[in-house]
Amino acid sequence: MSKSNGLSAMDIDEEKQIGPKFQINVLQLLKSAQMQHGLRHSDYARYRKYCTARLRRLYKSLKFLHGRGKFTRRSITEATVTDVRYLHIVLYMAERAWSHAMEKRQLPDGPNGKQRIYLLGRLRKAVKWATLFTQLCSVRGDSRTSLEAEAYASYMKGTLMFEQDKNWQTALVNFKNARAVYEELGKYGTVENQVLCRERVDELEPSIRYCLHKVGESKLQTSELLDIGKMEGPALDLFQTKLEAVMEEARQQQAATMTEFNWLGRRFPISNAKTRVSILKAQELEKELHSPAADSLPSEKRLAMFDKIFSAYHDARSCIRNDLATAGNAENVKDDLTGLDKAVSAVLGQRTIERNQLLVTVAKSKFRKQNDKGEKVTKPEELVRLYDLLIQNTTDLSDLVSSARDRSPEEVAFAEEYILKGSAFRAERCFYLAKSYSLVGKRTEAYALFCHARSLADAALQTLSKTNNSEKALVEELKALIENCRSSSCIEHATGIMEEEKIPERLSKGVSSISLNGDKKVEKFLIDTLDDYASALGEPGSKTVPRIEKFPPAFQSVACSPIVLDIAYNSIEFPSLENRMKKEKKGLLSRFWG
Repeated sequence: MSKSNGLSAMDIDEEKQIGPKFQINVLQLLKSAQMQHGLRHSDYARYRKYCTARLRRLYKSLKFLHGRGKFTRRSITEATVTDVRYLHIVLYMAERAWSHAMEKRQLPDGPNGKQRIYLLGRLRKAVKWATLFTQLCSVRGDSRTSLEAEAYASYMKGTLMFEQDKNWQTALVNFKNARAVYEELGKYGTVENQVLCRERVDELEPSIRYCLHKVGESKLQTSELLDIGKMEGPALDLFQTKLEAVMEEARQQQAATMTEFNWLGRRFPISNAKTRVSILKAQELEKELHSPAADSLPSEKRLAMFDKIFSAYHDARSCIRNDLATAGNAENVKDDLTGLDKAVSAVLGQRTIERNQLLVTVAKSKFRKQNDKGEKVTKPEELVRLYDLLIQNTTDLSDLVSSARDRSPEEVAFAEEYILKGSAFRAERCFYLAKSYSLVGKRTEAYALFCHARSLADAALQTLSKTNNSEKALVEELKALIENCRSSSCIEHATGIMEEEKIPERLSKGVSSISLNGDKKVEKFLIDTLDDYASALGEPGSKTVPRIEKFPPAFQSVACSPIVLDIAYNSIEFPSLENRMKKEKKGLLSRFWG
């Protein structure tokens, strides 16, 4: 009994010497701070400023200042940590150094030599503070806090090795250690903490696979690396920059073997390395865009891919035109460059048409959901504008291909295909133009336009049936358009007849309400005719003002406040005050002469 009492007394003394154990949810704390202060949009400069302000508040609240005048850093040791805020200081010092390094990494043209040295120095500083955080948490933190601190330090060490482009094995070991800790922590704790741990594991996975690829223990292909690079998260920003560098090197290696550009059976030589790299980048994005997996992507991401393709082809065209300006009098070189510029411009026109067709598909899906509440409705005028762009694109592309003197059969077929697409776009444009007239109640114009759209669609379908390489999707669209035009024209015809039948009734009502005495017509509003079933909104599609309530309301007479007149003042006699008034003193002469 005495022995047990002695042990418990020793434990108590030891606890008094070491102090209480602190608990910090490291991952939850950092994730919350990062998402609220810039890293949701990869703004590392804002997050670094937040860390600096947070450290300043911690220093002041703990009165742990570094002197006035000359700066003398006060070290944080195990004996210093008497409050959990001391551990927060060390953690935010590591975060500030790491965010500063990532800020340098995100410069527009990439870090130069000096900036890269500074970047690596900040990462080493982050590793130093993360290691100190681990040491302090192993003594002053509980078991879970200590494990999270070890995982955080392993991630920082792996990030440093990853950026140094060496010691891939060491980086791999550190990333695996961090993943193992987060996998175990994801099995316990609150649901929110478990979700955060699993997200961190998913963010670490691409870096581990990349390290395995660099070590040689993985057969990872470049396309698989691209799939990994589509993931998002603060832990993946450094990986994505590495991936872009790897892809650029791969393109340059492929560009060394790429000597010509094929288009419609013609081959155009490419001598400029920058032109090759730009065309290869655009072709890779096109392959990804036309893959089956791209159909499941949201429209915003597909539009972003189109923007990247346009940028790559515009870079290629600028390089080609610079080469044309410096070609001199070499006719053969000029002919090759002119043909290459034409081919690249034609491919760029094709992608522009595809992008505008995607915009039309999105607008049509919103146009069909007109009855859904809370969603922006597409007006038919917007679809008319998009089809105007498509008609202009097809005209420009067919003119570009038809401008050459000696055209190949492939070029002739290509031009005819896009002329046919232009006629289909004209039919679609006419259909939605009729829809816009129908919405404003112009039945005659809408009926005529529906009939004209149907005739255009019939002509395009007949021309398309004569060609050998008819597109099934375009044929189906034209057939559906013909059916829509037929049904819409019948509806407009019937609606117009119904409105014509109602005209005599309206006239009789108007004549019966005419007064010969010159009395003004009393306009009735909905609030006055609640027992009647007459519409207060007018006919559908008309521009009449709704008669719900008169606004602004008419003036009404209001009782005024009574006027009180003070008439007692005139009948009151006030006492004389002359005896109290001060009399003037007169001189000697004024006494005689008044």
